[in-house]
Amino acid sequence: MKELSLVVCVYNEEQNIKPLSEQIKAALAGINYEVLFVDDGSTDRTRDEIRAIADEHFLLVELKRNYGQSSALQAGIDQAAGEYVALIDGDLQNDPADIPMMLKMLKDGEWDMVAGVRANRKDGAFLRKIPSKIANYIIRESTGTQMRDLGCTLKVFTAEAVKSIHIYGELHRFIPVLLAFEGSTRLTQVDVNHRAREFGRSKYNLSRTTRVFSDLVLMLFLRKYLQRPMHFFGKLGLVTFGIGALINFYLLILKIFGHDIWGKPLLVLGLILLVAGIQFITTGIIAEMLMRTYFESQQKKPYRIRKVTTVG
Repeated sequence: MKELSLVVCVYNEEQNIKPLSEQIKAALAGINYEVLFVDDGSTDRTRDEIRAIADEHFLLVELKRNYGQSSALQAGIDQAAGEYVALIDGDLQNDPADIPMMLKMLKDGEWDMVAGVRANRKDGAFLRKIPSKIANYIIRESTGTQMRDLGCTLKVFTAEAVKSIHIYGELHRFIPVLLAFEGSTRLTQVDVNHRAREFGRSKYNLSRTTRVFSDLVLMLFLRKYLQRPMHFFGKLGLVTFGIGALINFYLLILKIFGHDIWGKPLLVLGLILLVAGIQFITTGIIAEMLMRTYFESQQKKPYRIRKVTTVG
């Protein structure tokens, strides 16, 4: 069994493959490792460059099309056979020389994850640094996960921890949050080196900002209501139905005293709130049934045991 599986997701990074592989070899000398280059549907010569360096350490995982970074990371994690799993970008901005230090830190401290923090980022302030700082602050405050740099791909995990989560959509930025959901609470971070991009073009732009905040809403819902969705939809439904009922009761009193209530906007609002309240409650019941099916059909547990200590 390999000690370390290093997952590298690449998309149109042909010029970076050879220098990155050489840096990995130098950094991981003395470690029993494998490197899984996950090609996310590149349209240049990236796959050819990976095949040229392929050996007992370097493997190519070729996806049929461009699925995005989250799916590519999940594919690499699924194929990883090591006792520990590390993630790193394929653009040479992360430094492979940081991995042995992070791996030692993980082992010595019995951590579930050691995440890198880009202490001196070599990116543009307007398009990268400022949006990243704002997003990191909002995510920290909202989720309670005290990671300073959620956008840094460089991370090292125990295989048990990282294989307990599923990364889909655009959730690769929320890996520490997903780990916390699954009970992996021993998470830490350390400053790592960061380098300017030398070859190729960045795949990042400001359009990702809206996706980050959309995913944050999902994370907040999962954090509080994953195992009890009825508590969310039920509260919302009861409040909505209650307001609608009060409005209609008020209109009923007016009608009793001879006032004409037909066609009043307040009547329409009251009826809409009544129907919406019923729909929210019904949605909560359906979501509750789906969650029960999710856990019971796959024999999943709503808890995670770290270890059982016996006496004697």
